[in-house]
Amino acid sequence: MKKITLLLLSSILVFSSCEDEIIIDPNETILSGTLLEDKTLTNDKVWTLRGYVYVPDGVTLTIEPGTIIESDISEKGALTIERGGKIMAEGTASEPIVFTSGSDFPQSGDWGGIVILGKARTNQGEPTIEGGISRQYGGTNDDDNSGILKYVRIEYAGVAAFANSEVNALTLGGVGRGTTIEYVQCYYSFDDAFEFFGGTVSPKYLVAVATADDDFDFDFGYTGTIQYAISKRDPLFVDGGDAGNGIECDNDGAGSTSLPTTKPTLINFTLVGPTSPQSLSNHNLAMRFRRSSTFVVQNSIFYGYMKGGFQVESDNTITSYVNGGSQFTNNLVHSVDTNNIVISKSQSILTNSQMMSKFLQDGNTAWTSNESPIHNTFETKTVNIGAIPQGSTNWLLGWTKF
Repeated sequence: MKKITLLLLSSILVFSSCEDEIIIDPNETILSGTLLEDKTLTNDKVWTLRGYVYVPDGVTLTIEPGTIIESDISEKGALTIERGGKIMAEGTASEPIVFTSGSDFPQSGDWGGIVILGKARTNQGEPTIEGGISRQYGGTNDDDNSGILKYVRIEYAGVAAFANSEVNALTLGGVGRGTTIEYVQCYYSFDDAFEFFGGTVSPKYLVAVATADDDFDFDFGYTGTIQYAISKRDPLFVDGGDAGNGIECDNDGAGSTSLPTTKPTLINFTLVGPTSPQSLSNHNLAMRFRRSSTFVVQNSIFYGYMKGGFQVESDNTITSYVNGGSQFTNNLVHSVDTNNIVISKSQSILTNSQMMSKFLQDGNTAWTSNESPIHNTFETKTVNIGAIPQGSTNWLLGWTKF
């Protein structure tokens, strides 16, 4: 009789779900709702996200190296670190922390992703993050610290909660520069791989493989620096409803001049497009700077994008580039469409030929699909260009997935 009672109690623990507590199965750990206290996820078991899971103000979620966290498929999960909450997920190259699908046959969009919300500035005040997550982000503390993501792989994430309101593989809203984000890979995300809404966080060593939408998306006054980043597109995988770019950058959706102005500083990037003539038609541009945004891009390689390499849109964006408010220097740019290596949408500011002239004056090199990228200029610049400069250690080894 006692044995039957214990089994019944165990079943209740497994299948009960509550909005404001974590349910723990004795055989596998299921995370659901809001953490009420600090929690450590150990690497001796597989942990499961069931639905939206929140780490609130004052609570820290610690994850050991080598830990695997899967999402329930029937109730797609997402992990949100709220303002004042912390995640301490520090894997190693040999023991990365892996967030993935719980399906036996995983595919992109099997779950939401990771959302980190901080107290750094945005140009929208303190908005609510997209993706059906009713939590605010932003503030006045640009040095805010939301914790650590290091040697972390995020697989098969990205879901649309509503039209134009998605959970990306890694969403960063108002995250401050006190936060450490290094060696993070997003693999087959159904939406963006990395999206930055405001904030000042400055990651290093980011990898995006086979993203459906944009690999790197900047909005709402993001002003951090990213150094060493790689992306590779899958020619047969892209969002059917939205064009997929390597970089997409806006000040905000309306193209306003609200402050702080979106201005990512991007150094040592290597972004590889689909390259194939058989690529799906929604594969788009290596870089799309638009809607009053500004930028700094240096020492980087953009290769194999279908419709253009370096595109600058809107009068404010173009004027900033012309006047030195944005910089694009010492880069190599290739486009499969040889007529669209550099594009200006606003002919009232610069013609394409004038844009190309400035592009070359600033020390950049563009080559058409009929030219070999391995030529003298390329060979000279490889000493300090791209995500893995010549002679440096291959930081991809051990923890990434291709």
